[in-house]
Amino acid sequence: MLIGTLVLIGIFLLGGETSSTSGSGSTRKTSSTRKIGITYAVPPSQQPECFYFDPNTADSTELLRLGLQPWQVRNIYRYRAKGGVYRKKEDFARLYGLTVKDYRRLEPYIRISEDYLPASTLVGNARRTSFSSGTSFPSSTSNYKKDSLRYPVKIRKGEHVVLNIADTAMLRQVPGIGAYYAKEIVRYGKWLGGYVSVDQLDEIDNFPEEAKKYFVIEKSDPQKLNVNKLTLQQLRRHPYINFYQAKAITDYRRLHGNIKSLQDLRFSSDFTDEDIRRLEPYIAY
Repeated sequence: MLIGTLVLIGIFLLGGETSSTSGSGSTRKTSSTRKIGITYAVPPSQQPECFYFDPNTADSTELLRLGLQPWQVRNIYRYRAKGGVYRKKEDFARLYGLTVKDYRRLEPYIRISEDYLPASTLVGNARRTSFSSGTSFPSSTSNYKKDSLRYPVKIRKGEHVVLNIADTAMLRQVPGIGAYYAKEIVRYGKWLGGYVSVDQLDEIDNFPEEAKKYFVIEKSDPQKLNVNKLTLQQLRRHPYINFYQAKAITDYRRLHGNIKSLQDLRFSSDFTDEDIRRLEPYIAY
């Protein structure tokens, strides 16, 4: 009797373990089945386009063509549905997830319709006329000037701007150039001492390639750096001379005397042939 009871207990334990193992195996199988990744369709990447648009009226197709993400387009729609209005270009920069790079790319193409400006802007715009009824009408000439300042008239294909003499107002007439890049062109030109090639615009971060065809260089006469007189700190202020190159110049003067040509520095490990080539127009001896 005792032996039979023990046999039954052994069978029960073995069966429970087998069942547990089977159950856990099934669990693991189910778990592993759940871990199989579910793939989602990802739309192919599309090259962003650039064209004039009003963020108050642009539809989803236009916004997507500009390179905005679908969730950003939904945010714009929600903002407009709640009564939100983009009254100036800078308002669009507040779009959640919009990077500085994307805003700089889109900023020259943003056009805010006058219909979305505050009604208070109408105050003071009226001009006296010769009508006896006393009705006032805005001056079309005045409005044209104001619109030209706010939205500069862009030059046409085949027209050019002389790079070294253009101010920010003239630079903003170039397609693809807004207030930011106009200031950057002037700032970098002063830092260089003048442009000697249109390709130097590529040295400005994220400069729009398509805008370069509207620039020309005429009678380039950049400011010169006298490499035999300037100190290390003065030399390194130029964007084409880093600390180690400035030190190599001053060390050469100390050891060998005045520099007669930049080729004297070609054996220095701090100067490559490309460094010497682009620095040559800015050097005096």
